[in-house]
Amino acid sequence: MVRLAILRHAPALTDGRLAGRSDVDADCGAEAAFRQMRQRIEALLGTDLQTLSSPARRCLQTAAALGLGTPPTRPELWEQDYGAWEGLAYDRLPDLGPLPARDLARHRPEGGESFEDMAARVHPLLRALTRDTLIVAHAGTVRAGLSLVVGPAALSFAVAPLSLTVLSRSGRDGPDAEWAIEAVNLTALC
Repeated sequence: MVRLAILRHAPALTDGRLAGRSDVDADCGAEAAFRQMRQRIEALLGTDLQTLSSPARRCLQTAAALGLGTPPTRPELWEQDYGAWEGLAYDRLPDLGPLPARDLARHRPEGGESFEDMAARVHPLLRALTRDTLIVAHAGTVRAGLSLVVGPAALSFAVAPLSLTVLSRSGRDGPDAEWAIEAVNLTALC
């Protein structure tokens, strides 16, 4: 069995704007929360961690605040590219109305990528992991991992900043491997 823990970065300093591919800082001031999260990670995965990160500054800052140094980065782990929506204030984002999860997963903002596109970028990396791994990344990356189990319904998950989601894969490798969700949104306090 391979365990995969995906940690969403600490709160992004976006001034209320969508920052998918925008490289913004993280608020890493909650030292007690970082200490508790590090203990939680070690309890789940041990201390000899394989760690990977999105290249985003907010993810690397989160890893450093956890005492993980600078982990290897993988571009596949970047957040979804929201194209023309990047940098828009949250209250200015277009209202797509009620869409079934499958349609929402296929929606592509102008100049960006759909959730389905992003998941297709993330899935091969997750499937290729051969040992327990901690990934420091984004809410979209967490949902892409969850979609290995629940498909487009993963878009319905809220993913808190500095929260941990844990997946496991049966011994079988490849596209037919069976994935399970062990936990979603574990925070330092729960």
